Amino acid sequence: MNNYFYDYIVLGSGVAGLRAAIELAGYGRVAVVTKCFLGESSSEYAQGGVAVALSDDDDISLHIEDTLRAGDGLCDLKAVSTLVEEGPKYIKQLISWGAKFDMHGGVLEFSREAAHSVNRIIHAKGDATGHEIVRTLKEYSKTFDNIEKLEYTYALDFIKDAPDSVCGVLALDEKTGELEYYYAKAVIVATGGAGRLYRRTTNPAVVTGDGMAMAFRAGAVMRDMEFYQFHPTGLTIKGAPAFLLSEAMRGEGGILRNINMERFASKYHPDGELAPRDVVSRAIFFEMKQTGTDHVFLDLTHLEKDFVKNRFPKIYSTCLEYNIDITVDPIPVSPAAHYFMGGIFTDDFGRSSLRGLYACGEAACNGVHGANRLASNSLLEGVVFGGRSADTAAEDTKDRVVAESSITLGEPLKIDEADKMVSEIQEAMWDGVSVARNEHGLSSAIEYLSGHLRRFNGRTPSDRQTAEIRNMLTVGLLIAEAAYSRKGSRGGHYRDDYPDRIADNWHIYFENAQFNPNKK
Repeated sequence: MNNYFYDYIVLGSGVAGLRAAIELAGYGRVAVVTKCFLGESSSEYAQGGVAVALSDDDDISLHIEDTLRAGDGLCDLKAVSTLVEEGPKYIKQLISWGAKFDMHGGVLEFSREAAHSVNRIIHAKGDATGHEIVRTLKEYSKTFDNIEKLEYTYALDFIKDAPDSVCGVLALDEKTGELEYYYAKAVIVATGGAGRLYRRTTNPAVVTGDGMAMAFRAGAVMRDMEFYQFHPTGLTIKGAPAFLLSEAMRGEGGILRNINMERFASKYHPDGELAPRDVVSRAIFFEMKQTGTDHVFLDLTHLEKDFVKNRFPKIYSTCLEYNIDITVDPIPVSPAAHYFMGGIFTDDFGRSSLRGLYACGEAACNGVHGANRLASNSLLEGVVFGGRSADTAAEDTKDRVVAESSITLGEPLKIDEADKMVSEIQEAMWDGVSVARNEHGLSSAIEYLSGHLRRFNGRTPSDRQTAEIRNMLTVGLLIAEAAYSRKGSRGGHYRDDYPDRIADNWHIYFENAQFNPNKK
């Protein structure tokens, strides 16, 4: 195997990863390792916008308060304050790098989404905000000669030079089929969440929990793995993907109606369609159960047609492909897996529990989101903590000297009928570990996931799909074990056998690569 040495390695090329790479370029040679083409990530498809306190009607304290309220008591105040206070600086920086957000009368145009107390969401081209930020970061990163993009390079595991120290990654170069060693003073994980664990998800195919699973196998502490956010409104048409229908559609006046075209959201929460995402997802879930259907409707037909077309151009054109004109037709929708609040436990500088290993974006659990993410805080988190984790990694490791190390590889393993197994994992997670959970469903999922994960004992995946299956089983089992341990409901975690909200604020941690959750 070939050995390659860099100062820093970034895993992932979404908003958080690209922002980290740009920051690290000021300190040394950087490798961006990404399993697909540059920029392919959940960030690329984010529609809703960026929440940032920049309008005259807004205030830092209001944004903090809204974030804490949505997080249902489990946010870290220091991390939330950092996000909100530093957010304006990072957004202005993006604009200076060429990001084009929607303007009105020469100033930024702000809208509102669920659980926000004021209009503070900025967008790009209506519903293509993530794409615009990724485009900007990709273009700006080209101005640095010391950022090397390693596309179609799949990271398998971390290289360690001590029990609590990471010094690089073992990766599969899919262009050559060769395994390679990549060494660095620091590695930043920005691989995103794990939405492909579920049968219905708004996430692209690359989002399989890779960075989190790698960190767990290396011994990093994981936190809040039970908290998964299901977006209330994914397009629900047979044969179509669960295309995301932005929160902003309800923020602009969209109405949820059941199969009988009756408005129902206010039965479940006084804020109706503008309640926090977990509340709206459960309202739809229970309404579907009551009416015996697999969807409800999102209705924008009462809004002015040109406004809807111009405000949601991508959604409008995509729905037309499925013969739905959102200006005249109610849209069939149901919840879909969307965003992971848990992940690699870090401080508010991106430090994990392992030396040399940092994390940012959706792969990290830094306390910003608590039990439930506030709408449109994710892109902001990516740029803010991408920059912060990079600065911290560079400062922490500036005098570190990395030598060659190695990984003991087991017998190669390639899973036959891998597509079938991926479908089985997704079904097990959707049936037992999705919007509403209970002991029976969680136990069934744990039995299935743990049984298949044992197949990897001491063996090394020899291809990307087998490696993804190992990671999906690992992260899925962590989610299910944590959800089983939290016998009560909080934020994005709902137990229908323990529906009462848990009053005490505590977290579940997984440590030392053992599936034994410890309440702390």
